This record gives sequence, C-alpha cells and structure tokens, in this order.
Amino acid sequence: MQQRVPEYLKEKLTGQYGRELTERILTGYENEKPVTLRVNTLKTDRETVRKCLELEGIRYKEVLWNQDAFMIEGVREAAIEGLEIYKTGKIYLQSLSSMLPPLVLAPKAGESILDMAAAPGGKTTQMAAISGNMASITACEKNKIRAERLQYNLERQGASRVCVMVSDARRLDDFFSFDKVLLDAPCTGSGTLDMCRREAKDCMTRDSLSRSARLQEELLVKALKLLKPGHEMVYSTCSILMEENEQVVERALKKVKAQIEPVGRDGYQGIPMLPVKLEGTMCVCPDRWYEGFFVAKLKKKS
Repeated sequence: MQQRVPEYLKEKLTGQYGRELTERILTGYENEKPVTLRVNTLKTDRETVRKCLELEGIRYKEVLWNQDAFMIEGVREAAIEGLEIYKTGKIYLQSLSSMLPPLVLAPKAGESILDMAAAPGGKTTQMAAISGNMASITACEKNKIRAERLQYNLERQGASRVCVMVSDARRLDDFFSFDKVLLDAPCTGSGTLDMCRREAKDCMTRDSLSRSARLQEELLVKALKLLKPGHEMVYSTCSILMEENEQVVERALKKVKAQIEPVGRDGYQGIPMLPVKLEGTMCVCPDRWYEGFFVAKLKKKS
C-alpha cells in the first residue's frame, strides 16, 4: 500500500510531522482495518448484540471509550451483513474514528441540530441514538442519490426525528439557527487514503488540497453563522493535514466570533493521537484499528 501513497501527500506529511512519525502514518495506511460496528440503541442494547455475536461464534473486542461499539475479529463485512441484527437495523457498520464527532458534540433531547454533510447517515443516526430520538435533526445532502441512501438508513435505523434536505448546506438561509451543528466536512481523505484507492495515484495534488480547504472554510463559516450564540458545534474531517484542519479553523475564527472548546482526551483512552497545532483539538493517527481523523469543538461567542 505504501507505494500507492501519492508523492505529494508524502511530502506534506513529512513537512508536518517529520520522517519518523510519517513512517508510522504510512504503516497505518497499510493495515486493513477490522470491521467495527455501533449498537443502535434506538432498537436494541449492547448486551443483546454481544450475545448475538457470541451465538454466531464471532469474536469481538470492546471499545474503552464507547460502550456501544465493538471491534470484530476474524470476519469481514459480509459475515456481519448476514446477521439478523444487521438486517433489522439494530447495528450499524461504522469506523471507530467516525464515531468520535457525535460523541464530542453530545446531542441532547430537545435540541435542534444541523448535520451539514450527512450522507450516508452514520453520524446522523448516531446522534439520533445518543439523544434517544428526542433531538430534532436537520440533515443536509446536496446529492440526490446520496440523500436517498441517507433517508433509507434513517428509516432502517429508526431515526424518526430527522428531516432530510436535498441542499448544499452553504445555501441555507441565515434565518435558520441551531442549538448544535455537526460539520463532518468533505476532504481529501488523507487520513484513510480511500479516495486514492478509488482514483489515480495523483489524486492528492496541491490544487485538490487547495480546493478542499476552500470548501471546508466556506462550510465552517456558514456553520458558525447558523449556530446560536453561546452554543457549540463540531468540525471534523478524515484528513490529517493542517491545511484541512487547524488552518481552516483558524481562518473561520477570524471571520465569526467563536472559540475552541477543548476536546477532553481523558475520555478517549487507547486512541492513537497525532500532535496538533491548535490546543484542544484532536487528530487521530492511522493504525491497525483507527483511520486518521480530526475533531475540533467550537463555541460561538454570545
């Protein structure tokens, strides 16, 4: 897998993290991530899922920082998709790293929440579950086909208080305001290399990185405008590059009055972390279990 890492990405990683840490990241890319899943507490509970896995002879590990997550050993997605608990929406296949943003946001009953780039719905349904289906969630997805997939997953998971808008979140009227916003922004995928698996080796270029960062900044500025004063939002990407993470946050904070609220790392034991330039943010290092991921929590000033 290392030879498939674009040279431009290698250069960016080495410049940001140094050679030793970059080698660790490249090794993390090579690892085929095991199947991980989240218990859908809107339909079942952790103990029921655990017993089902054991009856099927499926080995698993528990996740220290998320009692509703399981790391599966020895089988791939097809084996899990054949289980009744999957077919009935009692579990959701989701990477461990992507479970972090909803947990950091901590949606609560009665809150109005905007999910700005929602498809295929993993984080949307997770927020619905965390709030016990008692938060009102608006889920934006500009692509019609992806929005249909989002709606399908919402119905399957029993997330009944979610309104899907087939719209570019940047075009939302400033009349709207939300208690919380989740912006899991489109990015180059430098934390996972998924884009480079699907496309040519030169998928990561100076131009593609610049375009991605501009889009992220536009979305984040819009998110902060739609967020109610005194309230919090989460910005996340599956990138480990400063250009898409810390630098985007810094530029947005110059345009909208807001501040970084520290993500408490003490609650996320066992997650491999990369150094960050903005104190209080979190960047996950790719390894055997985790994809590279960035998470920042922001509070809009009153």
